[in-house]
Amino acid sequence: MDYKNAGVDIEAGYASVELMKEHVKKTFRPEVLGGIGGFSGAFSLSKIKDMEDPVLLSGTDGCGTKVKVAFLLDKHDTIGIDCVAMCVNDVACAGGEPLFFLDYIACGKNYPEKIATIVKGVAEGCMQAGCALVGGETAEHPGLMPEDEYDLAGFSVGVVEKKDLITGQDIKPGDALIGIASSGVHSNGFSLVRKVFEMTKESLNTYYEELGTTLGEALIAPTKIYVKALKSVKDAGVKIKGCSHITGGGFYENIPRMLPEGALASVMKSSYEVPAIFKMLQKKGNITEEMMYNTFNMGVGMVLCVDAADADATIEAIKAAGEDAFALGVIKAGEKGVEIC
Repeated sequence: MDYKNAGVDIEAGYASVELMKEHVKKTFRPEVLGGIGGFSGAFSLSKIKDMEDPVLLSGTDGCGTKVKVAFLLDKHDTIGIDCVAMCVNDVACAGGEPLFFLDYIACGKNYPEKIATIVKGVAEGCMQAGCALVGGETAEHPGLMPEDEYDLAGFSVGVVEKKDLITGQDIKPGDALIGIASSGVHSNGFSLVRKVFEMTKESLNTYYEELGTTLGEALIAPTKIYVKALKSVKDAGVKIKGCSHITGGGFYENIPRMLPEGALASVMKSSYEVPAIFKMLQKKGNITEEMMYNTFNMGVGMVLCVDAADADATIEAIKAAGEDAFALGVIKAGEKGVEIC
């Protein structure tokens, strides 16, 4: 009896590392020290020490049950982007620059090519965010997970000058809400998605005219990474007063997280076109509108709060970074929360 017969293939682990090295190296920033394969990732703080009052930010998350869609489609090259996005968008929400990222893959059996493909997506996400992939772990769990399944999670660290922290404390009535478009469902609400739609290859490979693609392609579309868009707003000289990453809990849970007491976020439904995938979900699942906005991003991946005078400049800066943005609503005086009208 040996470890391989017990279900853990050490050689497959070595092979995975070799296959993923080329992808990992592409993410390296000048601050990365050492190579790949050490016990820890090293990142120089030489630039950070020159900051006036640096604050470290961190975020950790996974992709939830969206991985189930990846299993059915046998498509694993973008799920890593989702993992990075869920972490770095949270860091960016506080005004931070993501510095580095680490991933954790738990699998029933290590298939080196599949693992390398997942990490390729992680590396792509890191490049989109401008952060380095400095380490990770692939854990083989025979008997705990089915051989053809895996779970993916990650952790990001960023930095921001204390004076540039986005706290929401200065938000006041009359301020403007700016929405940044999502790419679809992103990485939240998939437990409900999987109840609404039949989760078979045939169903996922069905083309829908209103989607302009197959159901599976619409659902697997990777989460948008908003780091560069937020940096573009900052570089345009706009002060972002509040920022909310619309993840699990939708509008009703996430937007209040950036609001001070006495501020009511008034969202205008007519300010943008809700993507077709959400309309399909609501109709097929017979889901109430309130539940839709309490579960999904409804086409808005990030909400910013800025002074009303900065609204146009904010939208222009976001569009200059390659993302779509629109005037989503206003801040009113009232009980802290959200109204959708």
